[in-house]
Amino acid sequence: HEFFRECVSIMEKNGIDSAYFDTKCIFEDFPNDESKILSLVKKRSEGYPLQYLLGQWEFYGYPFKVNENVLIPRADTELIIENVLEICRKNNLTSPKIADLCSGSGCIAITLKKQIPSAEVYAMEISKKAVEIIHSNAVLNNAEINILNDDVLNPETENLPIFDIIVSNPPYLTQQEMDTLQKEVTFEPSLALFGGADGLDFYRRMTSVWKNFLRKDGWLIYESGDGQHEDIKNILGKNNFYNITLSRDLNNIIRNVTA
Repeated sequence: HEFFRECVSIMEKNGIDSAYFDTKCIFEDFPNDESKILSLVKKRSEGYPLQYLLGQWEFYGYPFKVNENVLIPRADTELIIENVLEICRKNNLTSPKIADLCSGSGCIAITLKKQIPSAEVYAMEISKKAVEIIHSNAVLNNAEINILNDDVLNPETENLPIFDIIVSNPPYLTQQEMDTLQKEVTFEPSLALFGGADGLDFYRRMTSVWKNFLRKDGWLIYESGDGQHEDIKNILGKNNFYNITLSRDLNNIIRNVTA
């Protein structure tokens, strides 16, 4: 108990707001290893993300391996899962073909496969190291998905079907946001964060490429940054998408654009 309080105190002195919770997580994962706990507490105190220290994090109730090669799964992104499940329910889609672009850890693709077992799910990711993590997470969660190491902006087209639903949580931070990242986020891969000067590069290019892989009345769901939804709506409109709807995350921020 005394050692626990000491660890919390080390984090608090270094400005870690979640010191008690983070210390608790580290103690739960390494209960009998005092030197390991202390080294992790010190590293966390320097701003290194808790999720990378633990090597695993939960998304939609499933465990996912994470390291510096992939974005940390966030609760806000679970909204994509909710929207896909609702589309499938409303339209009686029992075996949809789904693509997850810029897949990262694979948390979206794998969760969708777990939630809709008869779905045919594709995860596309440009980073070879991230693709290794997707494979590990698919095994960890016993999920059979199609994993493609490819560039979502210039995909190799011969092996891809026409999809019912395409989802993506692409890089969407602006240059200004990249210059002022909070300490924890600086450890995450910039490849998965930076979306060009205005943060919209991926939305522009992906929409024009991937509308050709979507069936006529298929759905496209994007996660977006705070305040980007109107620009994304305009991009979708210019690409002949309609029925564009917005949905809010737990913090009441518009987080998904569906069309």
